[in-house]
Amino acid sequence: MKNIIILVLISFLFNACSYVQQYRINSNFEFEKIPLVEQKEISVYIQENEFDEFDEFSDVELHSSDPLKSYNKFMTNVNDSIYMNLLNPVSTKYANIINEDVRISISNFFYNLQFPIRFINNILQFKLKNASEELGSFITNSTIGMLGLFDIASNTFKLKKHNEDFGQTLGFYGVGNGLHIVLPLFGPSNLRDTIGLFADSYLSPLNNTGHLKYKIPNNAEKSLGIFAINSLNKNSLRIGQYQSLKKDAIDLYPFLKDVYEQSRKKQIKD
Repeated sequence: MKNIIILVLISFLFNACSYVQQYRINSNFEFEKIPLVEQKEISVYIQENEFDEFDEFSDVELHSSDPLKSYNKFMTNVNDSIYMNLLNPVSTKYANIINEDVRISISNFFYNLQFPIRFINNILQFKLKNASEELGSFITNSTIGMLGLFDIASNTFKLKKHNEDFGQTLGFYGVGNGLHIVLPLFGPSNLRDTIGLFADSYLSPLNNTGHLKYKIPNNAEKSLGIFAINSLNKNSLRIGQYQSLKKDAIDLYPFLKDVYEQSRKKQIKD
């Protein structure tokens, strides 16, 4: 149990520093997140959106009052230090051991299992065509794609991915960001999206939150183990992306805050 908890903590930090990949942010976010979150998403997004404090895309909302600024800056530096000095080397070693094609298949498998989150949130936003494509992709990849190990839906049938989460759904209905929060280990978020994370956990088959029959783990220990494996594998496919993202940052916290808030605004608008 102790070893599992340590692995989970490491995996959390992987998510913290690759948060941009957890959310679709490019013209295709969708990251993704992812099946394999597209590995060039961050670079594409940065090329298409120059982050300047005077950029016309920035608005009053993004630069509004930040009551948790001191805490957020501290937690950003903590997450960054742990990632750069511990988690990035671990991710690199994992990638050197496990063949990339295998890691992509594992990522596809986990992505396919999280279909309920995407399907329900597309429906809640009345994106019925997108929901139907998500359903078609899930059926195709679960059968022809061997339980989701292979993304036949996208690669062969050209079905698009429509990543939607409950934070985006709340934004669709006009719920504002709320105060910005840098979550320990998870990284940048805001009040709305933090609530969304909890809501999506009830739909995800990969944890034991809630009482839905399709849940895979039946206790917290198994949930943490699955999360650790998924996170470690997913982030091994993103090596170097975080470093590329932050290399132009003069002050890391406000830079990452703006990247996060702008990317979420774009996802909600789309």
